[in-house]
Amino acid sequence: MLARRSMLTVLTVPLAAALAPTAVRAQDNWPNRPIRLIIGYPAGGPTDFAGRLLQEPLQRLWGQPIVIENRPGASQVIASEVVAKSAPDGYTIFLAASTHASNAAVYARLPYDTLKDFTPIVNIYSSPTVLFTGPNSPYRTARELVEAAQRQPGMAFASSGNGSSGHFAVEMFRRKIGAELTHVAYRGAPPALQDVMAGRVPATFSTLSGAIGLARDGKLRPLAIAAPQRVEVLPNVPTLGEEGFEIPDTSPWYGFIGPAGIPRPIVERIARDVQGLLRDPAIARRIIEQGGVIHGEGPEEFDARIRRELEENTQIAREANIRSE
Repeated sequence: MLARRSMLTVLTVPLAAALAPTAVRAQDNWPNRPIRLIIGYPAGGPTDFAGRLLQEPLQRLWGQPIVIENRPGASQVIASEVVAKSAPDGYTIFLAASTHASNAAVYARLPYDTLKDFTPIVNIYSSPTVLFTGPNSPYRTARELVEAAQRQPGMAFASSGNGSSGHFAVEMFRRKIGAELTHVAYRGAPPALQDVMAGRVPATFSTLSGAIGLARDGKLRPLAIAAPQRVEVLPNVPTLGEEGFEIPDTSPWYGFIGPAGIPRPIVERIARDVQGLLRDPAIARRIIEQGGVIHGEGPEEFDARIRRELEENTQIAREANIRSE
């Protein structure tokens, strides 16, 4: 038995030694073929915007095509499953939105583990959640809207869907102001914003990057920023904190995530290259003009953010009974 075990050891060591240089070469040569960039939402939205913005400059840096694949459905669950089951070789990247950190809080069952099946790489930017009313709304300030909601329990608030950042903002806002609000879930932001613009629903919490054009055109009236700071594109709009109604920051973020097990050198290369691009004034300006706040958090910071938000969202979802099917 001892002789057999010794022989196995002798055979195994040269095999591992032979394979190690191959793995190193694969990392050193990355990328040497096209890269898939999976996006869990349709073309034209804020998540897709980040992908299209970085696609060309990353192709120049990496010398390989980046093929964007929009896989919409189920608040990114479909796209997330594709990424979780992909090879961890750096050739499948997920441009995820922050619902990645809340889906586990609102779905009873997911086909993947949010923390174990993914590699956070780099957080690109976030877009503040904004309290909007329609252009003909009687409410000119957040305080006026709050006073009306306190006088008339059940005021309707639209959101892009159950478990969305807007939905979480409604629940937090309801608790802050001590008024009963009625959450109205839509299938996406466009129909929710349409009904607010038309006056069929009094208000909504919506992502700024998805509504900035409507706000600029006067079709939506921004009352307050549901984030710690004002934003450059709406300099005269106060934060909810300034108005006396501060709630935890629900700003959606958009970042690169990969399947679990991507070699560390590849993770660091992707993060470093994206961080470099975010320092490019032209790229930074495009994000800011869309109402974005640039982050550039690397793997550790991004991982910590996801874990923190998942814990916070789970608690809120449990207390408010937020559920998605």
